[in-house]
Amino acid sequence: MVTDSKQENGGQKNGGKAGFDATDLDPYVLKDPEAMAMNFARALENLGQAASAWLAPRERGEITQTAVDPMTDMVKTLSKVSEYWIADPRRTFEAQTQLMSSFFGIWMRSMQRAQGEPPEPDTRKDKRFSDEDWQKNPFFDFLRQVYFVTSDWVEKLVSETDGLDEHTKHKAGFYVKQITAALSPSNFVATNPQLYRETIATSGENLVRGMKMLAEDIAAGNGDLRLRQTDMTKFAVGRDMALTPGKVIAQNDICQIIQYEASTETVLKRPLLICPPWINKFYILDLNPQKSFIKWCVDQGQTVFVISWVNPDARHAEKDWAAYAHEGIDFALETIEKATGEKEVNAVGYCVGGTLLAATLALHAREKNKRIKTATLFTTQVDFTHAGDLKVFVDEEQLAALEEHMQAAGYLDGSKMSMAFNMLRASELIWPYFVNSYLKGQEPLPFDLLFWNADSTRMAAANHAFYLRNCYLKNALTKNEMILDGKPVSLKDVKIPIYNLATREDHIAPAKSVFVGSRFFGGKVEFVVTGSGHIAGVVNPPDKKKYQYWTGGPTKGDYETWIEKATETPGSWWPHWQAWIETHDDRRVPARKPGGDALNAIEEAPGSYVMERA
Repeated sequence: MVTDSKQENGGQKNGGKAGFDATDLDPYVLKDPEAMAMNFARALENLGQAASAWLAPRERGEITQTAVDPMTDMVKTLSKVSEYWIADPRRTFEAQTQLMSSFFGIWMRSMQRAQGEPPEPDTRKDKRFSDEDWQKNPFFDFLRQVYFVTSDWVEKLVSETDGLDEHTKHKAGFYVKQITAALSPSNFVATNPQLYRETIATSGENLVRGMKMLAEDIAAGNGDLRLRQTDMTKFAVGRDMALTPGKVIAQNDICQIIQYEASTETVLKRPLLICPPWINKFYILDLNPQKSFIKWCVDQGQTVFVISWVNPDARHAEKDWAAYAHEGIDFALETIEKATGEKEVNAVGYCVGGTLLAATLALHAREKNKRIKTATLFTTQVDFTHAGDLKVFVDEEQLAALEEHMQAAGYLDGSKMSMAFNMLRASELIWPYFVNSYLKGQEPLPFDLLFWNADSTRMAAANHAFYLRNCYLKNALTKNEMILDGKPVSLKDVKIPIYNLATREDHIAPAKSVFVGSRFFGGKVEFVVTGSGHIAGVVNPPDKKKYQYWTGGPTKGDYETWIEKATETPGSWWPHWQAWIETHDDRRVPARKPGGDALNAIEEAPGSYVMERA
């Protein structure tokens, strides 16, 4: 029996860890060399089509490299790390000795395994190495250990490099993580046991399918890879998502204003205006009736208005932040007054939409405009001191090159921002999908959140340049140096109540950054932290009973101390926020119809602007 054979070879199962003998090699033995050769040829043919799809727009001049592309900047940054270690021979020798010593330790453990000793317990939990053969098979176990040791060693080199300015060291650490994520043995057929078995079992048919999908995705990206994360054919905006009933009641060059139909007999007197980010589309707050923050607000008796930003093109090149403030937020406020007769509103801003809202509030304070009575900010940064890894992409050299590129086109293609966001968590958002789609040849499952994530938007040149330069590069808003309408604005002038929501695992707007930003407002700030990340922490309906939120009073001291002392409450923060809204004004009036008596509906929600694909 096979079991007896394994026990005789000292490889009996112990504590859930299987032994290894020659019979375990069966899934790795090629059964049909002729079929494998034919499929390799077909896969190479599809790979050639992928290469052609990549080259064609570059040969036609449709894609040109900017002066500082990410690869060039990465080489320049990491060369500074190399210079430090190479400059001192003793330092170089010590670093090499440390690595070689670790490799020798791995080799010794591998020899001990060859003599029948069981593998050491795996103390690093990493989803990329969940297949049992990463430990059970000595070859793959060796690769896994070498990868971890080498990755740790390289990251330590960066952290121990002296003489680098903070930004350069930050960039170096980020680029090293991108490299180590890309070079993981889990990303290659020959070094991933699951991929290897799949390739043998199908005689390479998985690679034929995968390379075909790769060619399709490069063609879909017009020469750049549009990473396949979900089945984009299974969803349609207005059919499967963005379903809350409402009307587009006003529009201009940069946005449509949607008013949603009431579902209660009475509604709060103050309408609610939602200012979403223009980097993504607003329907993340209306994915489906079960997850919809917009529908939930309507059901609580709120009259909800949403700004649906245009997907800009070259015509919008000169639309800057002042334009988005006036033609977006101010236009929405004027529309609300026409539709409801109300001058006072509650406002919500999400991510960069919240940053715009905060800057607009400061502008309103200077102008004595008191329309917005409370403001809620979802995962919004106003101070960018602790803005996280996105700061890697913004320095004077990179920004100047980006501005030159955007001036030529009039906008930044949405895929560039999508890739930047994915790079923040490359091991979760890039390489698993690369492996599953292009090496396993598996079609991804339909997932509404990933459909929304892939439904990217372009960024108007002037608007995006203003945002990057004033926020990430200069941190101008909290220094009172941001200029709107020709004069500086200050958050200290914003005296209205603020509900400032951060998410604990946010990679885009880190909770610490949101915490620090709370101190710059001139009025009372209710700082709340919710579980999960930038999207799931915000889109968390109460009936799901997921995650939790923390409240802890004023944002004094440091974030780590605040969160340690904060009160944890299970479940969604939505009811807590609704209670906060009603604390400031709970008066109710009869339900309103979209547009009221003054404005006619232009079209049904979600409108046509959100349908424009990048």
